[in-house]
Order: sequence, then structure tokens, then C-alpha cells
Amino acid sequence: MNFKKVYGLPLLLMLVLGACSPKVRTPKPGTGKPTEKEKPADKKPIKKFTQASVSLLVPFKLDELNLKTATKADIEKYAMPIDFYQGFKLGLDSAAAQGLNFKLNVFDTQDDNAHISTLYKNERFKQSNLVIGPVFPEGLKFIANYAEENNVTIVSPLAATDPGEFNNPNLVSVVNNIGLHGKKIGTYIAKNFNPASTIVVIINPKKTEDEAFAAPIRSYFQNNGKFTVQEYASAYTFETKMIKGKQYAVIVTSSDRNFVQPTIEKLYRLKNLPKGGYSINLFGHPNWVKQNYPADKLQDLNGIISSSYKIDYKSAAVIAFIKKYRYKYGFEPGEYAFKGFDVGYYFGRLLVTYGEDYKDYIVKDRYKGLHNSFSFIYDQKLGYINTSLMLLKYKNFALNLVE
Repeated sequence: MNFKKVYGLPLLLMLVLGACSPKVRTPKPGTGKPTEKEKPADKKPIKKFTQASVSLLVPFKLDELNLKTATKADIEKYAMPIDFYQGFKLGLDSAAAQGLNFKLNVFDTQDDNAHISTLYKNERFKQSNLVIGPVFPEGLKFIANYAEENNVTIVSPLAATDPGEFNNPNLVSVVNNIGLHGKKIGTYIAKNFNPASTIVVIINPKKTEDEAFAAPIRSYFQNNGKFTVQEYASAYTFETKMIKGKQYAVIVTSSDRNFVQPTIEKLYRLKNLPKGGYSINLFGHPNWVKQNYPADKLQDLNGIISSSYKIDYKSAAVIAFIKKYRYKYGFEPGEYAFKGFDVGYYFGRLLVTYGEDYKDYIVKDRYKGLHNSFSFIYDQKLGYINTSLMLLKYKNFALNLVE
């Protein structure tokens, strides 16, 4: 791709994606059917777009990249927005193939709020029916006032930040925040463990990011008073309070490898003491999905983590996407290409199917994608929040879907 700046603004690419665009064939996402409350007789006529305008705000910052001196980390940093953009465009292509032309405006925000502010006077941006991005929290905070004043729907495609930090009723948060992960773990334990024989243990080193995961779990069990809940700063303190005959659901709220690695080792030894160990079931931080810990020990501890995504590389839809991406761009899609495709296809399909009233259907139209699933609720202060989460369990030396 050849990127350049025009008219003194951030990079702008304007693409028209037509109904004849090639699509990646995927299994039919969601049901696309009305909920029980929305009976066909209650439907109002759909006002179709003749052409939908979508603006994508991503921090390419390609003018800062020097390939001669760039490190691997530098290249990966710049690869993320390109990977996301290319996946997003393939997703929108697939939606366009269902019968709608899209005008896609791509703006380089350069991860700078001053660049974002210049867009407010840009006619192409102002005419957008949908805005994807910015991708980072500071940009999302900055654009919130504009979105509310102009009633513009803003999709946050990558930030896992709590929507409360943005205070934007027009925000669509695709990535699950840590509070939802905590609630998912709590709900699973409450459903699958006997409170009479189970003690819930939170191992929380109390760093800010650890507490962010611990707080919603603690809150969940405070509201569900059936379980005995104990909290310790480490597994070593926990060991001194253990009772034989009890079953322990142990939640480690840290993703700091230097803390997690010895904690797993300690819990494994406690479960496998020579003269009879303790019954321990381990629940980990969602960031463990990207970290490498001893699979044999995690399996023995029945390790479970929550995750907003999992790619099934045996899926026909995933295989088709990889082939399409490889053919079009000449290399393998990364994680962000899958994220981009799901966002592009889901929101493009909403625009195709529901026209000008697409926002009314965000909470009704569920989607199972290549990478993750979307099931939105709406909050008048926080906007649309994706609540679809999965649980993954370590089994056969891999992470397998539990629910």
C-alpha cells in the first residue's frame, strides 16, 4: 500500500466498495431474526441507504517508521493498524457483496488528538453514517463530546477500557472490559460448585491491574452470599489457611509472569502432596491467553480463563479468510486482521440489512464471527457494550472451549 498525506490533513484514503466486491464466504452469522419481543407485525419500513459512508480512524504513523533502524517491536507496533485495516476492508467487502455500496474514508489519526480535531471540519468525515475508531482510549475520550453533540455512532474496536471512562452514550464497545471477565468467572463458579463444600479464594497481589480484575469478582460474591470467600496476597499465605476436605476455586488476578509462574507451581504442589493434596481448581487472568505457562500443570489444576476471542483454524470460514487475505496482501493475517474482519463485516451487514435504523438493531442482531462474537446491551450513559464472552479450559495441551 502507498500511503500519503493530502491537503495537510492526516492520511485519507477514500474507497468506494461496491455490491460487486468479492466476499469472504462465512457461515451465516447470528440468526438475523427478530427477537420474541420484536414480532414481524411490529416492524417499521426499513429506510435503505443508496450508499453508506464509513470512516475508519487508525494510527498508521507510517511517516515515523524507518525500516533501516526499526526493531521487531517497532515493526509490530506499526503492523497492528495495517493488519486491522486490511482485515476490516475485507469484512466490508463481504458486506458490500450483499447489495450495498460503501464509501470508506480511512484517516490516519497519528495517535494525536490534534489530528482528530481537524476531522470535525472534514466533509467526508462529517457525512459518515458510522465511525470506527479511534482505537486507543485517549482518542476515544477526546472524540466523545463530538459524538454526543452530533449524534454520531463511534465504534471502539480494540480498547478493553471500561466504558465508564468515556461517558459516551453513542459508543459501541466491541472488546469486553475486565469487569465482564470477572462476572463471567464468578457466574461459572456459582453455577458449577457447591457452596457448602467450596471456598472461593482470590489471590490478589494488589497492583492496580490486579485489583481491576479482583474488584468485580469480589463484588459478585458479595452479592451472592452463599460462598465463603477468602483473599490472600500470595499462594504462600493461602497455604497456611487451607483445610483438608474442602474444595477450592482459586482465582489468580495477576498477569505478571514473575508472580503467576511460581503461583502455578505452588498450587500444583499443594494439589499433589505425597500424603494427599488439596482439591484445587484454578481460574486465571484473561491475559494468560497470550502467555506461556506449563500446560501440564494448568491441566492438572483444571485451569480455566475467560476470553473474548478464539480462532478455530480448522473452521472452513477461517480457512477461506486466510486464503483470501494471503491472496490479496501476500502474507498471513495476524490477530488484528481477524478483529478487523469481524468488525467490518458485522457493522457493514447491519448497514446493508437495516439501513438508516441500523442502531436500533445493534442489541438485537447477534453475531458469531471468525475471531469473536457480538452480543450487545445498551446503557443510556455508557452506550452499547458487548457482553459475549467465552471460557477456555486447558485440555490436551491446548485451550478448549468450555462455554
